[in-house]
Formats: sequence, C-alpha cells, structure tokens
Amino acid sequence: MSVMEPSLNVLGGPLEDCSRDPMTGFFRNGCCDTAASDRGVHTVCAVMTAEFLALSKYLGNDLSTPRPEFGFPGLKPGDRWCLCAGRFLQAHEEGAAPNIHLRATHQRTLTVVPLEVLRLYALD
Repeated sequence: MSVMEPSLNVLGGPLEDCSRDPMTGFFRNGCCDTAASDRGVHTVCAVMTAEFLALSKYLGNDLSTPRPEFGFPGLKPGDRWCLCAGRFLQAHEEGAAPNIHLRATHQRTLTVVPLEVLRLYALD
C-alpha cells in the first residue's frame, strides 16, 4: 500500500482539489496527491489545452481518447488534470505547457520543476 505524502502545495499551503469531473490524481481522489509509488510524479494541476493534448498524444500519451475499460473519459480543452511533473517540464521546453493551478499542485513537483517555471503558467 502506498503511503501518501503530506498534502501540501508548491506554495507551502494545503493542497486544493484539482478536479473531480473528470476525477483525477494518482489516487483518483480529485487531488494531485502523491506517494513513493507514483513514479510518474502526477503532481501538476494543469488546465488542458488542444496544443498540450496534441503534444502529449504525439509523445505517446494519448489523454484525449476515452478508455472506458480504465474508467477514463478522455480529456478535452478546459479539463483540469494532474499531469506528470516531467511531462509538464517537457511541454514547457517545447513551448506547449498548459496553465496550472499552484494551490492544487503538490510540493513534490518542485523536485522536478522549479517554482519560477511553474509561476510562468500560474492561474492563481
């Protein structure tokens, strides 16, 4: 069983919900909570864009196609989703990073993405 890390955001405050519709998060609890077993570090609360979804699909992670067998509805622009920190950084480097919610982005993200980079895309 994975032990959840403390639910703190990148600003040091309590971690806010990212999305419950669609239900997101490594633990599918609506938050970008994480644990040692979360090797992808699904901790960045991002607002999907067509550009990011196209980049993700191109890079081999199709987030827009529904996968009902996994309870995954498929994402569309405007949906909020807990992204892998490394994929967010890659999207930043490719010029296609989506906007994010800092108060809903887990502090573990800072082990992968500097706060200065996150602030470039912050909606809050």
